[in-house]
Amino acid sequence: MIGIVTLADIQQARARLKGIAVRTPLLEWTGASDQRKLFLKLENLQPIGAFKLRGAYNKVASLSDEERSRGVISYSSGNHAQGVAYAARALGVKAIIVMPSNAPKNKLEATEALEAEIVTVGPGSEERRLRAEQLAAEHGYAIVPPYNDEKIIAGQGTVGLEILEDLPNVETVLVPVGGGGLISGVSAAIKLSRPASNPQVKVIGVEPEVAADAQASLRAGRIVSFPAEQVSRTLADGLRTQSIGAINFEHMRAYVDDIVSVTEHEIREATRALSANAKTVAEPSGAVAVAAFLFHAGELPDTKINVAVISGGNVDPKLLAELSDH
Repeated sequence: MIGIVTLADIQQARARLKGIAVRTPLLEWTGASDQRKLFLKLENLQPIGAFKLRGAYNKVASLSDEERSRGVISYSSGNHAQGVAYAARALGVKAIIVMPSNAPKNKLEATEALEAEIVTVGPGSEERRLRAEQLAAEHGYAIVPPYNDEKIIAGQGTVGLEILEDLPNVETVLVPVGGGGLISGVSAAIKLSRPASNPQVKVIGVEPEVAADAQASLRAGRIVSFPAEQVSRTLADGLRTQSIGAINFEHMRAYVDDIVSVTEHEIREATRALSANAKTVAEPSGAVAVAAFLFHAGELPDTKINVAVISGGNVDPKLLAELSDH
């Protein structure tokens, strides 16, 4: 039986995260003349530069002492790797992370700096998951999955609680989608705590066109998988998952209103626009929600008060320099 997280699970995660994850601000991004208002939920301001700390810490903190004593293992292209490494170090736990050979150098180095042991495999998201499961079976490590896990989802859901508290009249929340952990948690938090004054908040996922497997899954009514060589073409390295998790799919079916996809050009433009302000610098994966707001208004709900989650700011400095040169 696949478990759907409850509001109590998300509130419990929030209590665990107190003093660990930052309660990130909402920043109004649009000007006074704009009919549609956009507020940015700045998860790029987390200690690891991304929202992933929330779920990773909630998962590791909820393991038994015996499980923690054996060490934890995870698999990630970058931000979840840092989240697990940070959580493990904070809790005094050994961490092993399986990362793809094409992971951005800045994310690889940041994970190493947090004292995690890194195992490198090929570019496929399935390949790193299988290697992590193999090592876990050999050494008894506890697996900390990147998205397909109730504790991970509950941790990410704390983002949704904060959005509702800071902007009770929000009408649409735009959320980047990779494996689906963030949108599962945010949509559950928002739909389960629907304030009486604002019962109709819409939650819309955003994916790169070349990695729009969640959109395809939602349309087909079953999980659709994309080939590794296709999804690895997106600049949004954090969203290169080949398929969403089974637990995430159930949350999306229950709580997500729609998923839109954005082009590589649109992702670049949104990343460039956000880089104009030091507070809003986003990696391409973190900029997709803004790309949807800027370029896909016709596919989004016709709402005045909108939030885009800036899921991470760990942009490769070389990429940032290249974008600002154009």
